[in-house]
Amino acid sequence: MRRATMGTFLVIAIMGVAASVLGGLVVTNTVHNTGNITVSPPPPSVQLGVYQDSGCTTGLSSISWGTLNPGSTATATIYLRNEGNVPVTLSVSAGNWNPASASSYFTLTWNRAGYVLAVNASVQAVLSLTVSSSISGITSFSFDITITATQ
Repeated sequence: MRRATMGTFLVIAIMGVAASVLGGLVVTNTVHNTGNITVSPPPPSVQLGVYQDSGCTTGLSSISWGTLNPGSTATATIYLRNEGNVPVTLSVSAGNWNPASASSYFTLTWNRAGYVLAVNASVQAVLSLTVSSSISGITSFSFDITITATQ
């Protein structure tokens, strides 16, 4: 009988432990948390849009100067928009002349040298291409205009 009593005792003990683990008293507390993250401003971004219309909706990729006479000046109107997040200073240059000797006979200028363009602002710019009166041996030409926006 002793074995049966010991076995019964063991079963009752195991069931008691299981009951207290599974069905014991439990208390929980929830603690709400809040905080803030320091947001750094975006890094400076220099971006310049070049357009053919005052609404800055149609991008400009080329200019046709037509047929020019020696000693003449032709103009082209373009529009620039600061699409970055810092004010920029504008400059212009011409390069990649074809034929290479054309660079000796043409002068490119504009009315926005050193102009500071504010963020999200746009401005009209007039490019002027002057042909030397002493030009010779050139019947057609091409070149690249580089407009630079500097912070």
